[in-house]
Amino acid sequence: MNKKVRLQDLGYKDYKETWDYQEALFKNIVDLKIENRRQGTQLPTPNHFLFVEHPHVFTLGKSGDISNLLVDEKVLEQKNAKFYKINRGGDITYHGPGQIVGYPILDLDNFFTDIHKYLRFLEEMIILTLAEYGLKGERSDGETGVWLDVGTPFARKICAMGVRASRWVTMHGFAFNINADLGYFDLMIPCGIKDKAVTSLNVELGKQQVDMDEVKQKLLKHFKTLFEAELIEEKIKIS
Repeated sequence: MNKKVRLQDLGYKDYKETWDYQEALFKNIVDLKIENRRQGTQLPTPNHFLFVEHPHVFTLGKSGDISNLLVDEKVLEQKNAKFYKINRGGDITYHGPGQIVGYPILDLDNFFTDIHKYLRFLEEMIILTLAEYGLKGERSDGETGVWLDVGTPFARKICAMGVRASRWVTMHGFAFNINADLGYFDLMIPCGIKDKAVTSLNVELGKQQVDMDEVKQKLLKHFKTLFEAELIEEKIKIS
């Protein structure tokens, strides 16, 4: 079981470029697993963790409803936003500047073969990070992601999640609002969930800006502990 995880921070990167890069890494792991089974070999499969910040973009998951995007192409163009239908689970999600997006591309055979446990661990990573800022992050029954003030009229989501898994290999991941422009969330029904608000860490802390690199380091600390992983930082970036 290879618990080494290659970490890359891609910086500010177009969604489609990053999606293509994810697909390539994902395919490489799946192909190696298939070859191992065919040849009776046990070559170790790699694991990856990508950090990225995207320009404004809306993505719709396989089970999503396009009517949850509340504006047409013309408005998206005015807002400098793109739209993609993609192959993760979940409904509609927004990504944009001021948001930490994380894509763990893991072979869960190296960790544990339980997709529900995987999602709960991603949520726990966010919850533990929020706790370091004095905030109580929570799960909401039947709604993947991390919320604040669950069970009250003020419930609001701070981190959305949506993943794809095949042969126990994962891709896509989480979107954690740090210094996000919350106005873009008004252009959709987030995750198809009506009448619930969205928030950002800087808003909750009453700050103009929160140090995103600091948040990333906290996330990685908890990721390493939860997954018992060894992180190997790589400076290589996709062009």
